[in-house]
Amino acid sequence: MAGRDDGQHPDNPKLDPDPGSNTVKDPDDWTTGDEAMTGAQASYLKTLCEEAGDEFDAGLTKAEASRRIDELQAKTGRGR
Repeated sequence: MAGRDDGQHPDNPKLDPDPGSNTVKDPDDWTTGDEAMTGAQASYLKTLCEEAGDEFDAGLTKAEASRRIDELQAKTGRGR
C-alpha cells in the first residue's frame, strides 16, 4: 500500500488511533448543541440511566445529553 513505510496507516484516517482532527470537540462549541438531543443519544442515555438507577430527562439538548452520557459512562463503566 502506498505511503505505508512505518507500519502505520497514513492513507486511512479511520485506522489512526489519534487522528489529530476535530473529532473530539467540547459540546459547548457545537453549533447545533442547543438543538434537541438525537434519537440515538436519547436511546443510549435511557439505557445508561436505567443501568445507573438515575432519572432520564427527555428534554436535554444535544450538548447536555453528551455531557450526561459522559457522566453516566464514568458512573457505570460502560462505553469506556
